[in-house]
Amino acid sequence: MPARTANRDDMKVERVSDVELVVTRSFDASARIVYELWTKPEHMKRWWAPKAFGAIMYECDNDLRVGGKYRFVFGKEGEPKMAFVGTYKEVVPNERLVATQLFEPMPHVGEAIITTTFAERGGRTYLELRQRFPSKDVLDATIATGMTEGMRLTLAQLDELALAHSSDAAR
Repeated sequence: MPARTANRDDMKVERVSDVELVVTRSFDASARIVYELWTKPEHMKRWWAPKAFGAIMYECDNDLRVGGKYRFVFGKEGEPKMAFVGTYKEVVPNERLVATQLFEPMPHVGEAIITTTFAERGGRTYLELRQRFPSKDVLDATIATGMTEGMRLTLAQLDELALAHSSDAAR
């Protein structure tokens, strides 16, 4: 089996409506591996916060079941911590997650609905992250924070972890 190499950055971001953003990216790993890395706190702590920004994931609570809640706390050393919280509405292992998401420091902006799909084809996983925001203003403000670059960095970190797990699984 040829050695696996780091995935080129094929992340795409598309604003599909005034309130909806779709992020896609592929990984050179099975859907089972990508889903596990996406959902298990011990793995999430290794990729979820963009290290290049100096971000740290302080807490990762994830009750992965319909009706289960999550809370991801992150930030930079010496700065106030921030958190995303939400509730799972749909959980189909290795295939699909639907959850609410609220940025805890700004509850007044309302919840987004996040739909994540993991589609495996030819040993690769194609991730689609569909984010439906409460309003155009909230989506505009979210994009203005630099979240696209943060996602690019975190998904690259996830890709590195997926490659390592795929290599371990191949042994």
